[in-house]
Amino acid sequence: MVGSRTRTIRLGTLLRLLAVLAVVLGVQGAPAQAVQAEAPFKVIAFYNGTYDAAHISFDREANAWFAQAGAQNGFTYTSTTDWGRLNTATLADYQVVMFLDDYPRTPSQQSAFQTYMAGGGGFIGFHVAAFNTDTSDWPWYHNTFLGTGTFRNNTWGPTSELLRIDDAGHAVTAGLPATLTSSVSEWYSWQRDLRLNPDIDVLASMAPSTFPIGTDPNQTWYSGDYPIVWSHRSYRMVYNNFGHNAMDYATDTALSSTFASAEQNRLLLQEIAWAAGRSGPVTPPSGPIRGYGGKCVDVAGAGSANGTPVQLYDCNATAAQRWTVATDTLSALGKCMDVTAAGTANGTKVQLYDCNGSGAQIWRQQANGTLVNPQSGKCLDATGPSSANGTRLQIWSCGDGANQRWTLPS
Repeated sequence: MVGSRTRTIRLGTLLRLLAVLAVVLGVQGAPAQAVQAEAPFKVIAFYNGTYDAAHISFDREANAWFAQAGAQNGFTYTSTTDWGRLNTATLADYQVVMFLDDYPRTPSQQSAFQTYMAGGGGFIGFHVAAFNTDTSDWPWYHNTFLGTGTFRNNTWGPTSELLRIDDAGHAVTAGLPATLTSSVSEWYSWQRDLRLNPDIDVLASMAPSTFPIGTDPNQTWYSGDYPIVWSHRSYRMVYNNFGHNAMDYATDTALSSTFASAEQNRLLLQEIAWAAGRSGPVTPPSGPIRGYGGKCVDVAGAGSANGTPVQLYDCNATAAQRWTVATDTLSALGKCMDVTAAGTANGTKVQLYDCNGSGAQIWRQQANGTLVNPQSGKCLDATGPSSANGTRLQIWSCGDGANQRWTLPS
């Protein structure tokens, strides 16, 4: 018995020694086999920091926030008031350029920036970086690159608003909710309608439910279409309308922060990563939503007018049955699936309506296949239950019925 126990101990000791040796060898061999982390990319921000206390306040906090965010998110951040560094040699060392409160004014700086962007460089602009009253000082930048033309008007005073995500398939907006609350800012509008420019991709705009915008009745927007974040399809660029803090001008005290919104901060970080070429476009799934009786969710008559009924119909692969599944929203034919009049009662019909980021357009699929509208707490339901062509969809208390089970495209 003693000899057997001794052999067992020695065998256990040998196995432990072999295990330690394997770990040592593994550690020693790790550098040759390890997956190398991506090297940090480099961001340079240009600003003046001399005009309007609200803009200067933004400059100060932007320089602090981006430096800290860079350390946590894989980029280095350099800021400078020396616009002379906007030259080909300097820009070659950076993957992203920011304009915080102005844009370059000399021909050599403008030429260097245009060449940089044409060569695949990245750009993030803020608020005053687009402000102008005469585009002739740099027509390419104002009219082509930003697409704005001249400044038209602004709101006052600075306010926080609800922004609607217009392109949920872009890498910049990937994973964001259908609407997000912005930080406080003054807001600009422009001479040119960005929606009419095929080169411009509006990523976010003022949600219709956020009006009125402003606190001064003479400088308040009561309705309209106001893009806030957009990109030019030919460049790795994003412009952000925000970047103006609320201020107590008498004491030079900031009353708000541009970085107070966690969702907006996430948007900024995704902008920077995309502009640096560290991420690609994210395309949300699109296709038929299959439901009760093997039928598909269908827009009646393939109509796109607000209020067009949403129904069940034989699956036919038409555009009326091609639904895009973005974060919490379902859209077809350029409109969103919507609970009529934001109703919460059983039997409230579902329709197609302009996407507006409201609770009436939020749908979340549960593990059991139901689609819940959180605002009402009800589920998407085939009336009846029936699977006949033309059966209207409605909201109803969630249950176990097959008429509330849906298969989304993936």
